[in-house]
Amino acid sequence: MLPPKITIAIVDDHPVVIEGLVRLLSKKPEFEVVKTFTCGSDFIRFIKKTHVKIVLLDIILPDINGMDLCKEIKKISPKTVVLAFSNHKERSAIMQMLANGASGYVLKDATVEEIVGCINGALSGQITFSKVVNEIIARPVLNEQQDLPKLTVRETEILKLIAAGENSPGMAELLFLSKFTIENHRKNLMQKLKAKNVADLIRIATQQNLL
Repeated sequence: MLPPKITIAIVDDHPVVIEGLVRLLSKKPEFEVVKTFTCGSDFIRFIKKTHVKIVLLDIILPDINGMDLCKEIKKISPKTVVLAFSNHKERSAIMQMLANGASGYVLKDATVEEIVGCINGALSGQITFSKVVNEIIARPVLNEQQDLPKLTVRETEILKLIAAGENSPGMAELLFLSKFTIENHRKNLMQKLKAKNVADLIRIATQQNLL
């Protein structure tokens, strides 16, 4: 018996990009592109009624900012994996998408192998990036704290859940801990990694190969 296909939705305001992406992904028998959208509002209506395993999401859409849409998707369908698919190479855009719940960031000039690799990595719970995005994130930042304290096993577990877009109540349920304990771990992570906010935490953690 064949395993169920990985259902994919694409949200991008360029029909040519959508057409090319559908053609590429359709060559992979494990994938099924169930629907495509050129605006965010249509996708919101769709995701409220239909679950897909992964959505490839552009940042610039005609009716809604992709970063805001990412957060909305994770609220409506927490188990849907969001993978940013964009031309924008700004570090701030990458970090904001991660902070809003995206499981990775892929540039539109990535190879088919990179795209497929990122999709599979994100589905397995990893935070994934195409090659150029990895290089952008790896660039040293001025005044970055170089020697960071080691994290406990529990802190590493919670850090990965934060990067995956999970909130404190969700983590408490998953790990069978109280919300108070989760918040304490989050506070310790922010202090240990000298992070100002969640986006900063994910950026530093990624640079230090903690994710």
